[in-house]
Amino acid sequence: MIRSFYWKPGQTVQKIDGIADFDALFADPEVVLWIDMLDPDDQESFILTHDFHFHPLAIEDVISEEDVISELTRSKIDDYKNYIYVEFHIADYINREEGMGLQEVNIFLTRNTVVTVHYQGHRIFNYLYNRAVKDERLLSRGAEFMFYTLIDVMVDNYNNILEYFEREVDQIEKDVLEEPSGATVKTIFTLKRDIYQLKRIALPQKEMIGHISRGQISLISEKAALYFNDIYDHLTRIIELSESHRDTLISALEVHFSNISTKTNEIIKVLTIFTVVLMPPTFLVGLWGMNFKYMPEIDWEYGYLMFWLVLVVIIGLMVLFFKRKKWI
Repeated sequence: MIRSFYWKPGQTVQKIDGIADFDALFADPEVVLWIDMLDPDDQESFILTHDFHFHPLAIEDVISEEDVISELTRSKIDDYKNYIYVEFHIADYINREEGMGLQEVNIFLTRNTVVTVHYQGHRIFNYLYNRAVKDERLLSRGAEFMFYTLIDVMVDNYNNILEYFEREVDQIEKDVLEEPSGATVKTIFTLKRDIYQLKRIALPQKEMIGHISRGQISLISEKAALYFNDIYDHLTRIIELSESHRDTLISALEVHFSNISTKTNEIIKVLTIFTVVLMPPTFLVGLWGMNFKYMPEIDWEYGYLMFWLVLVVIIGLMVLFFKRKKWI
């Protein structure tokens, strides 16, 4: 499916559904054109070759993305002088089991046209469709600013993921100080995996945006390049927060294992005290339970009472000793 929007001085933004005479619009220097292809078929993909004459290697990357979804590539930018080709990624957090959902967006930028190709729908594009119709500035400022807005919105989408990570990390910090559980450890390792994945996506994107913001791409003017500094700073913040959350999770894991160790030591201490307290009764029972014929205490009238008195005194003295040592 193809949705297109174009603007020309003195006119409002026009919307086109499906295939149109894009080469004529592309040839008009006053027109600013945005073409969005969602899961294009062969006829729609042919526009990339027929109307825009993009390089076969770039087109091959676009078409092969549909067949190799599992092998998600790094974000990159290729400069073909008359146009640039960009591979960027949109990330959304699904759930703890599945982690993050990723999709690749292929972008071509020419002097007056932006072409986006992706194989899954996303709310970002619905937002941009509505904005293109309601706010002509999205296109009237030029293709390079349309390109900037597209990248900026995709990076802003990371905020939802970071907010989720922040809530989860805060909850884990509370959980590790309470009753330790195996579920807490599982959550920590799952979050570490997802945070690492976010950082792995953002690092090449930061490098790519850095090239643009430093004016190393000929199609991006110096004026437009300044706007990419904001995206660069945003990606830097994402990476720094990811590292901070990861360090917090490592500390939480250490606290969790420390709590388990402390709890185990407390249990061992209680069991040891019980064992020590029961040693004197065990000794006395064994002593007076021997089968000797002549034992003076056996025939003593107060022998049984004395046994319990000695037992209580010994246990009391032991408990008092333990309390003075603050073992109990």
